[in-house]
Amino acid sequence: MALDGLKIDSLAAMEDAVDTYGIIPYFMNEIEGFSIEEHILPELWFGSEEGAWEWKGAVIRDTRCAYGKLLYKKAAFIRADLYRELANIRRDGYDFDARYDDGLAKFADKQLYDLLCAEAPVISKRLKADGNYRKGGNKGFDTSLSRLQSQCYVLTSDFVYMTDRHGARYGWGVAEYSTPELFFGDDFTEHVYDHDADTSYAILSEHIRRICPGADDAAIRRLIG
Repeated sequence: MALDGLKIDSLAAMEDAVDTYGIIPYFMNEIEGFSIEEHILPELWFGSEEGAWEWKGAVIRDTRCAYGKLLYKKAAFIRADLYRELANIRRDGYDFDARYDDGLAKFADKQLYDLLCAEAPVISKRLKADGNYRKGGNKGFDTSLSRLQSQCYVLTSDFVYMTDRHGARYGWGVAEYSTPELFFGDDFTEHVYDHDADTSYAILSEHIRRICPGADDAAIRRLIG
């Protein structure tokens, strides 16, 4: 199951990698070989033809995986069953409202989380507009959003492309956000706290060791948190 022989040369191969390996960071990180970036053909990595960046939305939709800044503040694809274990660790038994009520979440995060919950799934441009995140308005959008993703209360549910009046797609894909409860449904809400945190950590760390046998224990801990 090790990642050594992985070669990503198509959207189908990228989707198969996410399904097969379960956890794959998007960018290079301190665990060598543990990323999409290191296994995709160079011309498909921000090259002149459609590739990894344009495929992210399709991978999320087709595999129903979690995506976002999930591992040491770096973007990663995580299969639904393994994401539940990560959320169990990161949430420490709290849903977001309970975390806030206990003084463990910032008011700025609550403002953004409540807005996102009311509108999800919602693209980032709409969130910024409706939340008045602009010059002279509310601040800290990116910081709060990153923290909510890291704590597993928010994930990227798709990448949406703008279209012109002729229906032609243009520009980069715009991130669409949701909550894991909405994105995964009952499979997440009914099982996210099935294990204690130590068991969830063991499941994830052993999984990473299987696909990256040379991974250092300290590096794994930094990724999982």
